[in-house]
Amino acid sequence: MNKATFNDTRRHELKARKVSFDLEQTPLQWIPGDAFSSYMTNAIHLLLPEGELWFCRVYNKAVPLVSDSDLRADVEGFIRQEAVHSRVHSSAQKYLNKHEIDCEPYLDRVRFLFKTLLGDKPLGLKFLHLKMFERSWLVTRVGLIGAVEHFTGILGQWAMDNTSWDKADPVMADLFKWHLAEEVEHRTVAYDLHKHLCKTRIGFYLSRQLLMAFVFPLFMYFVFTGTRFLAAQDKDVEVRKISRWGWFKMTRKMERCGRNTDNVPSFSFLLKATLRWLSPSFHPIHEGDTAQALAYIDRSPAAQRALSEAG
Repeated sequence: MNKATFNDTRRHELKARKVSFDLEQTPLQWIPGDAFSSYMTNAIHLLLPEGELWFCRVYNKAVPLVSDSDLRADVEGFIRQEAVHSRVHSSAQKYLNKHEIDCEPYLDRVRFLFKTLLGDKPLGLKFLHLKMFERSWLVTRVGLIGAVEHFTGILGQWAMDNTSWDKADPVMADLFKWHLAEEVEHRTVAYDLHKHLCKTRIGFYLSRQLLMAFVFPLFMYFVFTGTRFLAAQDKDVEVRKISRWGWFKMTRKMERCGRNTDNVPSFSFLLKATLRWLSPSFHPIHEGDTAQALAYIDRSPAAQRALSEAG
């Protein structure tokens, strides 16, 4: 159940906001003087459209299994929000194309992950696509989404606290902050759905730990490879060097950049958040401030324009 603040137990209705962003004047390095951070955040445009549509497909299959009416309403609101997120980041791929970035080679990897490896046939294997495995595979994928949403939630709160993007391109900054504010807003839904579908408390605890052990390195892999993929197409020979960095150098640069500029979160920030996930008493309600997220949405230029147009 979503909560409006840390101490408020009232439910919060999740609404889709039909926002749009004009990125025509947004530079490729939208964080001035920081190609690394610009490409690390722009890599999200490549990963999320397919990923969030996958969230929607999985959750649409899970909805009939939800016996709690409040949770079902939250899941349906989550689906509507994620569908808009996918559309917005898909449109941002056109912004990358405008800057002569060929997205297709990277998108092929993302499609394989979400359409084949994590599709309805477990691991893309036909012989595992059996009725007896159907529910277990669905609950497993719901759990994977729960682990991913832990990161989007804590990144959302990081973005709500962030001030360094005030000096960046305002449209792209608003795009990411609006999206991440909604991640804070619905941060409890994926966790609660996974818990609801698991048969035992110990089964839920063990499964979410095993799934996080898969999700954390996979998340970092796609963020790092996406950053290198984009940097490899930069016109500046010095920036292109990023494309040859190994994992250790990428991790170290992310840590330094996060600590010194706050243009991206530090690696240790993500690691500490993952360690909190290990606690048996963990719940994502403690990982963000809904009131702060809604306050940002109230002043987001795109969200306010969408509200005006709808009204």
